[in-house]
Amino acid sequence: MKIKVRPLLLALGLSAGTAQSADLLAVYRDAAAYDAQFAAARAGVEAGREALPQGRAGLLPTIAASASNGRTELDYHRHSPAQDAGTSYHTSGWNVSLSQPLFRWERWAGYNQAQYRVAQAEAQFDLARQDLILRAAQAYFDVLQAGEALEAAEAGRKAITEQLEEAKRAFEVGTKTVVEVHDAQARFDLATAQEIVARNDLLVKHQQLRLLAGKEYDALKPLRKGAAIPAPQPDNMEQWSTSAEQAYAGVRAALAQLGVSEQEISKQRAGHLPALDLIANRGRSSQTGAFLAGASGPGYDLTSTTVGVQLSLPIFAGGAVSSAVDQSVALKNKAQADLDNARHSAALQARQAYLGVSAGLSQVKALEAALISSQSALDSNKLGFEVGVRTNIEVLNAQSQYFDTRQRLSRARLDTLLALLRLKAAAGSLAEDDLTAINGLFD
Repeated sequence: MKIKVRPLLLALGLSAGTAQSADLLAVYRDAAAYDAQFAAARAGVEAGREALPQGRAGLLPTIAASASNGRTELDYHRHSPAQDAGTSYHTSGWNVSLSQPLFRWERWAGYNQAQYRVAQAEAQFDLARQDLILRAAQAYFDVLQAGEALEAAEAGRKAITEQLEEAKRAFEVGTKTVVEVHDAQARFDLATAQEIVARNDLLVKHQQLRLLAGKEYDALKPLRKGAAIPAPQPDNMEQWSTSAEQAYAGVRAALAQLGVSEQEISKQRAGHLPALDLIANRGRSSQTGAFLAGASGPGYDLTSTTVGVQLSLPIFAGGAVSSAVDQSVALKNKAQADLDNARHSAALQARQAYLGVSAGLSQVKALEAALISSQSALDSNKLGFEVGVRTNIEVLNAQSQYFDTRQRLSRARLDTLLALLRLKAAAGSLAEDDLTAINGLFD
């Protein structure tokens, strides 16, 4: 049975907008297109990728050109002996220069550093993408669980209503006491309150899903009854832990940061090294016009070409270079510690998720058996109540146990699926294909 939301929204006077039905995969894709947090991560990786062309630019030649054009006018006045003169001339020119680094170690280190920065940006984006999958699944499952809780609350209230009416009729004919009527009434009042809470919780969970995906959904596909939840493959906790230490997106980001820090040391040490550049320059300048005191002369054109190498050798910078090296070494040690911590955390997350899946599968199996037993117990108590060997309280207790078991089973199945997704995220392998496979369990 699909979890229907739109009728509930309309009944409470809330707008359902352009509501529509959806499955887990559709919700994830809607969230990928709408979620602001993921949009920020997408923009971040696009910005991070630009580090590579910027780093490469430091190894390539730079070419610059300039041009000028002007006119100069001069007025000359001498007091003794008196003489006035004036002249004007026109100048123009252009220049093209080229510089090609031959040896600049800091730029090679910067280029290597840029590659690590791109890898870090990609890893952080993978982390954001996997986090979006988990958030979409969590929000989707929360709506399903809230819907199941409301359905159980409604069914429970309806069943208690029937028992209350039956208790009243039995009291009127003298076969039951007023105590059983009062107990049934108390349970009915409690069930009504629980239904109100469940209805409100479903609305809250639906609004959280809307905040993530940007859409109102008319109905969500529930987990198919009897759907087999897959066991983790490989079914070995240590293998998952080892994979997490190497492939978890957070570990890959920390490893890239370590590479950035190591290249920063190399870049700062380059401050002690010479720099060698190939330089080339070609230019032309022209001048025409009259010279001072009316004496005219020919203009001129001057063309120059220069090709050579330029060597720069640092001698002393006040200790700034040595200090920068020491600082970068300390930051590299910090990056190493962060990497170690990321690996330990990833391994722990993988173990916790694996145990969550394993325990969840066992719990689902146990609750499936418990649900069958509680259904049998409820049927037996109802029959016993009809023939007078069971009290109304015993029937109500059996009903409560049945609905509680059904709700716990639904929660356990969804929690196990979420733990399976978290396990793959911890191992760095969670992708849309995994969500597609799980989506096949819903209808």
